[in-house]
Amino acid sequence: MKKKNILLLLLLLIVALASAQAPKKIRLVSAEKATRNDLMSPGIEHIVGNAIFEHEGAYLYCDSALLNETTNNLNCFGHVRIKSGDTLTLSGDKLDYAGDTRIAKITGEVVKMVDKQTTLLTDYINYDRNSNSAYYETGGIITSRDNNKDDNRLTSRKGYYYTKLKEYFFMDKVELKNKRYTMNSDSLIYFTDTKIAFFRGPTTIKGKDQDLYCESGWYNTDIDIGSLTKHAKVVNDKRILTGDSIYFDRANDIGKGYRNVTVLDTANNIILKGNYGEFWNKKGFGFMTQKAMAIMIQKKKDSLFMHADTLRATFDTAHNTKILFAYHKVKFFNDSLQGMCDSLAFITKDSILNLYMSPVIWSGKNQLSADTIRLFTVNKQVSKMVMYSTALIVSRDTLENFNQVKGKLMTAFFKDNKLTRINVDGSAESLYYVREEDHLLIGVNKAISSSMIIYMDDLQKVKKITWIQKPTNVLYPERVLPAEEKRLRDFKWVETGRPLKKADIFN
Repeated sequence: MKKKNILLLLLLLIVALASAQAPKKIRLVSAEKATRNDLMSPGIEHIVGNAIFEHEGAYLYCDSALLNETTNNLNCFGHVRIKSGDTLTLSGDKLDYAGDTRIAKITGEVVKMVDKQTTLLTDYINYDRNSNSAYYETGGIITSRDNNKDDNRLTSRKGYYYTKLKEYFFMDKVELKNKRYTMNSDSLIYFTDTKIAFFRGPTTIKGKDQDLYCESGWYNTDIDIGSLTKHAKVVNDKRILTGDSIYFDRANDIGKGYRNVTVLDTANNIILKGNYGEFWNKKGFGFMTQKAMAIMIQKKKDSLFMHADTLRATFDTAHNTKILFAYHKVKFFNDSLQGMCDSLAFITKDSILNLYMSPVIWSGKNQLSADTIRLFTVNKQVSKMVMYSTALIVSRDTLENFNQVKGKLMTAFFKDNKLTRINVDGSAESLYYVREEDHLLIGVNKAISSSMIIYMDDLQKVKKITWIQKPTNVLYPERVLPAEEKRLRDFKWVETGRPLKKADIFN
């Protein structure tokens, strides 16, 4: 007896579950007229005039309809509308709705879907109430309004909308346009509540002042910030920023690059590289760090490569670089000239490099140092160099002996980046090892004068020295001159710090 009761309960439970899972019938709420002819159309009800239907929480409106109670299908005509939930409304000219599958197909000259401030216009929408998703495949236009009160207009060939997630997925010729910029992409995911777009393919964002490009990333269309990855690039008419990843704030005109960051200043032919950089265009400055390097491009391929802990640039309102600063452990290299110092400033307008705190320059076999050094360039080539206070020029004669020139102020002149002449003014001193043409040592010449002129040969060796205003000039036998007299005061030799190739600037 107990077994029969248990079996009966199981049967009742199965029937109850089956009833609960069975699709509910589409229900006619109201209409002006409803007729039925089972002989002509078995199971089909003809409904006319302001018809309203309900099915599992959704309301369907139309001018006229055919309701098939047998198949639980509804065909609606004229001023068709579906209202699902508090915010979603779909409208068109014709509706085919399957009650068992809860799938609606809406067609018409203009099919509209409205969800809060977002509107979709197309000619066909397939709406699945089970997954709360709608899609179109014949082209659509999305319009929405952001917090800037700008209208966003988005077009694509195909699109999917997930109503609960407020998420659109667009494919094939995607374009988002407003007053501030135009965005084009292969595919794009757009959240209507947050106004954030995610890119899934080559994407360009063209604005008034900058163009953005990436192949992956996201962009908040409401507040104009985004993160660009995979071939990320920000371009204006004077500067190009690239990196593995770029954070961009359009409203404040800020760009931040992460890893393999490069900035090309097309106006001044300067390239900045590093693994982290920030560029605040409205405030007129930017900086690069983490293996930072500046490249000053020259037409003859003799570019100058410079490294420092931090590179900082200031810009004018036209985005032109005004001054490039290099801070701490500065080293630079090109084929003709190398140097190092603690800090440096390059003024683009006058093409002047200012080296501060223990600057040293190497030109050929000559080492030039002073408290401060200014390099004047023409067409990216050094034309003149001025050395202020404790100016010193040193070149090696032998392993232990050095030729030396010292003065308060030195002006060096260059041609094709090679040293040709040096003017020494104020307390000029020189110490030179004089040799025959066969390199046999004659003696050591020590001279003191108020000023002197040094002429260099094609190999950048001293060819002639001219002393001005009654110099004291003595030639000593090398063995007679005491060791302490073989070095001028403030002598220094820092050859080990010289970058001999481009990679050495990071050492």
